[in-house]
Amino acid sequence: MGRNIAIKVARAEKDMTQAQLASAVGVSRQTINAIEQGTYNPTIRLCRAICKVLGKTLDELFGEES
Repeated sequence: MGRNIAIKVARAEKDMTQAQLASAVGVSRQTINAIEQGTYNPTIRLCRAICKVLGKTLDELFGEES
């Protein structure tokens, strides 16, 4: 599992910190950091929550890279 740059970019577009995103989806900032670093594989429920907050689809944030 590689880094998830898409989440970091989507957060920046919304001008959100990791802590703000974490609070919005009900996890710790460390969890968001681990997802972005590619060291934590989130549940589908968490993936959907992140997508909803960031206004992106599952494919945009968690889809396979070409």
